[in-house]
Amino acid sequence: MAALLQHPGYDEEKLRRVAEQLPCREVQAGMLLSLMGEPQQYSYPSVFIYGHRASGKSHVLHVLLRELELPHATVSCVECVSVVLLFEQVLLSFFGCDAASLLPRSPSLSDFVRVYRQQRSQSPAKQTRYIVMEKAELLRDSDANLLPALLRLQELVEDNVTVVLLSEIVWDKFRPNTGCFEPLLLHFPDYSKGELQQILSQDKHPSYSAEFYSSYVNILLGVFYSVCRDLRELRHLASLNFPKFCEPLAEGKVKETDTHKLWRNIEPHLKKAMQTVYLREVSSLQWEQMQQMEEKEAGALRGLSAHTHVELPYYSKFLLIAAYLASYNPARTDKRFFVKHHGKIRKTNFLKKNEKTSNHLLGPKPFPLDRLLAIFYSVVDSRVAPTASIFSQISSLVTLQLLTQVSHDDQLDAPKFKCAVSLDFICAISRTVNFDIVKYLYDFL
Repeated sequence: MAALLQHPGYDEEKLRRVAEQLPCREVQAGMLLSLMGEPQQYSYPSVFIYGHRASGKSHVLHVLLRELELPHATVSCVECVSVVLLFEQVLLSFFGCDAASLLPRSPSLSDFVRVYRQQRSQSPAKQTRYIVMEKAELLRDSDANLLPALLRLQELVEDNVTVVLLSEIVWDKFRPNTGCFEPLLLHFPDYSKGELQQILSQDKHPSYSAEFYSSYVNILLGVFYSVCRDLRELRHLASLNFPKFCEPLAEGKVKETDTHKLWRNIEPHLKKAMQTVYLREVSSLQWEQMQQMEEKEAGALRGLSAHTHVELPYYSKFLLIAAYLASYNPARTDKRFFVKHHGKIRKTNFLKKNEKTSNHLLGPKPFPLDRLLAIFYSVVDSRVAPTASIFSQISSLVTLQLLTQVSHDDQLDAPKFKCAVSLDFICAISRTVNFDIVKYLYDFL
């Protein structure tokens, strides 16, 4: 491992510390180190590092920059919502707050280059300066000249500076139509199952042996590896479920070598946790409390899935309630339920023969967006303006698979949706906002 990180321009002790902190990423760290060269040498103007989430891109780069004590500025494109913040962050990191204050109120790219050149002449670079752009895919939504300028910033400011872009998408989706300077590309592949086993086993619990925790990680990966390769998510799941795995040991029922009995104890809990992978619907403390409640109150809560504990924004709950009503109520009944002065309407007057079967047995029916919003504004307690936030919450419900979009994006008419939750689920959501949904369901009249 140390041989992969040998470089004549850096201290061997520092390289050894770097290698210790980068398990299973020695090859990528060695390639990046060879691209960086010796500290005083000019490096390539721009490097593009890409790979899936939690594949070690940021970690490897920041460990190298920190342990080798290289001057760098880290810019999060999520936090820097404007180019002003980006320019200030770079100048602040390299030249101090006095340099950042030289920027005008609304600086342009030429202003940033001018101030950088002034400061560079006063404080010339003895080592390569690195600008790390995290979540670089957001740069595509910024000014058209920003990304091409960052790629050749070394030429513009006439300084030994390298811009490193970190992204989860490939370079082909970045390249402007007008052309630009091509960065060096470095790909970080996903961790293999063996590499995940090695990394997660390093988080062993101090009260148990390394072999015991490694066997637990092996069981965990056997369940989750087919649906989740995200190291951060797997680490969260390992920490969340390990106390349950150790329960039989704490009670003295089994030994550490009884893997089969330990597996039988943890299997139902891992299957339940699989329903909420990536959603993070509850915190670790809430998850433990839920487990205790389910053991004590097996009657009431055991019938409900883990999704009944989803914590949604206030208006998203009413949007989901409105979607459920639109899916399971005939459209002609909306006047009866949601118009105050609808007159006297008997159920038999608008009941067709094919509607005698329960709508809950037939399943959810698609409904247009305007009907969803009409019901939503009728059932919500306060007056809500139709802002972009409401429409974004509808998209979030689709992303969480609580709503299903049944119309295609290329259709000219309004989109149509279906509600994808159960009656138990929507009743649990309704109780949190003190809304009696049963009164508004046609099947329960």
